[in-house]
Amino acid sequence: MASFTVKSLRQIFKALTDAPGFDRVMSKGKVVCELRVEEEHTNRGGTLHGGLTATLVDIVSTTAIMCSERGAPGVSVDMNITYMNPAKIGEDVLITAQVLKEGKSLAFASVDLFNKSTGKVIAQGRHTKHLGNS
Repeated sequence: MASFTVKSLRQIFKALTDAPGFDRVMSKGKVVCELRVEEEHTNRGGTLHGGLTATLVDIVSTTAIMCSERGAPGVSVDMNITYMNPAKIGEDVLITAQVLKEGKSLAFASVDLFNKSTGKVIAQGRHTKHLGNS
């Protein structure tokens, strides 16, 4: 099993967020990015796959947590996603993640995915991560 340090995880997240087609803005405890829905992102119905939506909630919220005070990626304790509207091929999805609270051992983040052109909410997620003891 591979072992990752915080430094190597930061390098992985940097590579992910520097990839073409994944535009982003990061500030302390907040990340805003966009994704254009392509065919490889869709389910059989031709809309953004729920599994990819969950992965985006995981990655983007973790990136926001890593941009916060402690800068630690943590370990997922709880994650939930509410799916509200579909996103079709060619549509741009605006993704915003914000750290709601960061305590001694836990961090709480929220993620919203919007259709960029219509403003409709596609999905909302909450992510709780254990940051370790320090």
